[in-house]
Amino acid sequence: MAKKSKNVKGAGSSTIVTNKKARHDFFIEDKFEAGMVLQGWEVKSLRAGKVQIVDSYVFIKDGEAYVSNLMITPLGTASTHIHPEPTRVRKLLMHRNELDQLLGAVERKGYTLLALSLYWKFGKVKCEIALAKGKQQHDKRAADKDRDWKREKARQIFQLLLT
Repeated sequence: MAKKSKNVKGAGSSTIVTNKKARHDFFIEDKFEAGMVLQGWEVKSLRAGKVQIVDSYVFIKDGEAYVSNLMITPLGTASTHIHPEPTRVRKLLMHRNELDQLLGAVERKGYTLLALSLYWKFGKVKCEIALAKGKQQHDKRAADKDRDWKREKARQIFQLLLT
């Protein structure tokens, strides 16, 4: 029996884009994975890396999740009979119990839903959704201070190792 190849196309996951601003502006409480309903030109643009996720957010309407402000720039070689809309609202595919959990947290506890990243998983585009609470200005300053201290500490340790 032949061995299976480790480099099977789509076997791993590779990141398309991440929302770095979200981790700075919000406390991430929980993460969920959702599939996305996309058109053909959108998939081609994602493969080319023409996407912006910074200002995107997730909302729930009529028991279904949608992502808004996700900018997928159409390629110049798009078909002439299709009129692409870069920032259209895209449907997310999730299990009912996950949707109910998210809806309860957003309505009762004041959480926000964000799109953290887009990535490929077994040839399909997945969206990582975060259940998050907003940070105050002093929280952001404390996080920046901690990050700077860790960076400085690593430099000092490196200098000690060199001497």
